[in-house]
Amino acid sequence: MKKNTITRRSMIKKAAAMAAGSALLMNFPVKVFGSFGKNQSRVVLIRDEAVIDPEGKVDAAIMQDMLDKAILHLTGKSSVQQAWKGIIRPDDIVGIKTNVWQYLATPHELENAIKARVMEAGVAGDRISINDRGVLTDPVFQKATALINVRPMRTHAWAGVGSCIKNYIMFSDSPSSYHPDSCADLATLFELPPIKGKSRLHILVMLTPLFHGVGPHHFNKEFTWPYKGFIAGFDPVAVDSVGLKIIQARRREYFGEDKPLNPPAKHIELADTRHHLGNADPAMIELVKLGWKEGIML
Repeated sequence: MKKNTITRRSMIKKAAAMAAGSALLMNFPVKVFGSFGKNQSRVVLIRDEAVIDPEGKVDAAIMQDMLDKAILHLTGKSSVQQAWKGIIRPDDIVGIKTNVWQYLATPHELENAIKARVMEAGVAGDRISINDRGVLTDPVFQKATALINVRPMRTHAWAGVGSCIKNYIMFSDSPSSYHPDSCADLATLFELPPIKGKSRLHILVMLTPLFHGVGPHHFNKEFTWPYKGFIAGFDPVAVDSVGLKIIQARRREYFGEDKPLNPPAKHIELADTRHHLGNADPAMIELVKLGWKEGIML
């Protein structure tokens, strides 16, 4: 009888521990713990006509509001604080991987909005860093347990587009090794030790995307337009897929005909079909559209 009693107690404790563990996992993005597999990926596209003025200045308050609304709809939580606590733990060390390309950098207003919410989730300021080209030597990134990936969308001479998947290339000590075959295997970046299992959120900035270019450092303001939004999700493949559709739609609108990217952005589809990083198939993407609808192109 004593043996049976101990066994039952052990089983109860084990079941309780498993339940607690399951609850913890449910509070964090699926991608932190494993593949999306056959699960549909939720992606939020949010736009606000007033987020940038005619001179291109970003309204910080509107940007913060857009971020809050996007995260609420992405997580399904009832408050912004709850939502961020479901993404970031208080004991995390957080690297915000930005992009500093001089012609189209991640806006500081969005970086600051993200950092503010991460701190409100309980992470001290000295445990957060915002960096791009120096991530491999940044002490915070070297110890990071969580990454937030945020960058503007633009066409790219080697990969077709520079978007969330490609934004992690600076975590490699040999970025050029990813260039062959139109950067087809960029998804393997997510297996690098500084990245693997750490991505918590991906944001593709679509304020003034670059939809056409020639050459590695080409930039012409004529080939940007005030889309005034961003795309957020836990699945970088789904986020990039939605962004790519918008770029392709804008190219058709501008050029008056289908004008495929050269080179094609095939690394996004291959991230799904070859590397199983996430979902590129539109049928596997739950797209939530918020805010300004004019010219949405989807």
